[in-house]
Amino acid sequence: MSWEFLSMIGTIAFAISGAIIAMEEEYDILGIYILGIVTAFGGGAVRNLLIGVPVSALWDQSIYFTIALISITAVMMFPGNLLKHWSKWGNFTDAIGLAAFAIQGALYAADMKHPMSAIIVAAVLTGSGGGIIRDILAGRKPLVLKDEIYAVWAILAGLIIGMGAATDSWHLYLLFAVITALRVLSYTYKWKLPQKRLTPSR
Repeated sequence: MSWEFLSMIGTIAFAISGAIIAMEEEYDILGIYILGIVTAFGGGAVRNLLIGVPVSALWDQSIYFTIALISITAVMMFPGNLLKHWSKWGNFTDAIGLAAFAIQGALYAADMKHPMSAIIVAAVLTGSGGGIIRDILAGRKPLVLKDEIYAVWAILAGLIIGMGAATDSWHLYLLFAVITALRVLSYTYKWKLPQKRLTPSR
């Protein structure tokens, strides 16, 4: 139940995110659908490749592809004046997708009895991989590589699940809420990781 719920929420959130960014970049209808689908499933495909699951396993998730297509179509039907406010609530949608997919990816690896390192990698790739591919295809700097705190929250989700601290459904829902809230707080209050800059020689 938890797995299916998180997969559904993450799929909707990232499909919407990819579709709206495609519209911002003035992609045609085909481009909007492609970017939405890639955003929703790109991270999972890379995760499967690295933890030993056939990439073709994605094709068994026909219900999620249907959900993604419906979500993208719904966004395309929104009035233009609503889409102009994307910058205000787009990060929230992205935060939902990050939390849902990070937890789902960690659960996937933990269910396969992988070590902690693989669980964390699966969480990060599933939570942020689709967004990285989306931003690259849209010609943008990937959000996860900016100075905002982003992938750290996926790592946190992987650590908690890897340690076995989230075993029941309500634990996972609570973790989902916490990761989403932390991501929202990090971009609202501009939390940043330490940086190391190279000073140009004179």
